[in-house]
Amino acid sequence: MGRKILIADDEIMLTQLLSDHLTNNGYITYTAYCSEEVISRLQVQPDLILLDINMPGMDGLELCKIIREQVACPIIFLTARVTEADKIIGLQAGGDDYVTKPFSLQELTARIASHLRREERSRQPSKLITSQGLIINLSRHTCSYNGKNIVFSKREFDLIEFLMSNPNQVFDKEQLYEAVWGLEAEGNNNVIKEHIRKIRAKLTEATGREYIETVWGIGYKWNN
Repeated sequence: MGRKILIADDEIMLTQLLSDHLTNNGYITYTAYCSEEVISRLQVQPDLILLDINMPGMDGLELCKIIREQVACPIIFLTARVTEADKIIGLQAGGDDYVTKPFSLQELTARIASHLRREERSRQPSKLITSQGLIINLSRHTCSYNGKNIVFSKREFDLIEFLMSNPNQVFDKEQLYEAVWGLEAEGNNNVIKEHIRKIRAKLTEATGREYIETVWGIGYKWNN
């Protein structure tokens, strides 16, 4: 059965173009043209969401936060905003990737396939990683502490998984970006700093512990 993709954009012609293209590539597509429709479509449990930032009713950034409360699938923002600050805001809202308009269908399709491959690799037989009371379930893509679930975006979870799997080793931003985003990714590794900040805030709030150490001038390491 094809993977399910939710396309959320108020540009009807673009949305239909994407739907037709992705359907021809073997995906099952669902469309939404406003925030209310997006929330309603979440019941299909999409495997990936293409989300326009300039959605009517509620912008895509606020909508992304609501989506993150219900599904953990990758979210790729589609937008004409191109500054680094805009990208950081999008990642802070819970997005996993950023594609600026206009874009090529081939590039977007490649990015979708890349995200779904990573999702597939994470669906291995149940495996747990633990550290000072923190439990990562790789098969369920969940993180918990003392029985309480801690919600992370896909990128945040991937960073935690990588660091926890390599405890007490120092990695610079370039190494972390390559490990999580992949060699084929195009972007700025400065987003690592923002993701680490969010991870730390969530972990500290839930556990009262500091798991990730900054090694000044070098990078980051997970203290096991």
